[in-house]
Amino acid sequence: MMAEELRFEVNGQLMAARAIGPVDGRPVLALHGWLDNAASFRALEPHLESVRLVALDLVGHGFSAHRPEAMPYYIWDNVADVLAVADELGWERFHLLGHSMGAGVSSLLAGVMPDRVLSLVLLEGLAPMADSPEELPEKMALAIRRRQRRERTPKYYPDIDAAVQARMKGKFPVTEQAARWLVERSIVHTPQGFRWRSDPALVLPSVMRLSEDQVRAFLSRIDSPALLLMGSEGIGTPLLDERAELIAGLRRITFEGNHHLHLEEGPARLMAAAINDFYAGV
Repeated sequence: MMAEELRFEVNGQLMAARAIGPVDGRPVLALHGWLDNAASFRALEPHLESVRLVALDLVGHGFSAHRPEAMPYYIWDNVADVLAVADELGWERFHLLGHSMGAGVSSLLAGVMPDRVLSLVLLEGLAPMADSPEELPEKMALAIRRRQRRERTPKYYPDIDAAVQARMKGKFPVTEQAARWLVERSIVHTPQGFRWRSDPALVLPSVMRLSEDQVRAFLSRIDSPALLLMGSEGIGTPLLDERAELIAGLRRITFEGNHHLHLEEGPARLMAAAINDFYAGV
């Protein structure tokens, strides 16, 4: 299958996407995790059946534009961005496939606009991180201080292989093939060397997060069929288990692998089979 590069004008900003599959296939918007990009679904793509997969570079990531410098990255802003892309595609109703942070965005969107979401497939994630009200003042103060003194000199790599090695050893390690896929959309060549294309502001502390009660309010409004696929060595927590109980009829399957198991050929093939089976019943 040949992939297409798509571009969208969203609230005055450019958003990029990688699209694959028949144009009349099942409409699926795919949302990647933090500091990843649309290539996050490369290993799944060949095994998804009758799907028109449009994998987005969320704002600040991949080939998409960055938010204005004075504007922090709030996870809920992605909800409006994704809906705007769906509108440009002419998709009144669509399926969501999200990994990690992208799973959190998907759950928020499904809670905000349940009439537009046909189904949810969540990979290694369920909902956004939350802060207690008591934590918010100090965390906001920290975020503001960090923004004021953030380092503006990017790190440069002598070649793409060096960037691939760095990505392989990131917070969530990935295989060399996965790293190369991600780096292709995450790197830019300058006279000083290769540097990351993603917005440096993405690594700053969050100025504000939703509270746990607010997160649960969104989850409780989800009424579309939902499938949660987790890795045996992923990010599962008791909190995730509690949140999962709030989504009516949520199906859950665990596979051998880590947080990025969907980027490895073996687990990705098994996960795609589970997704195809899920879609057949939606």
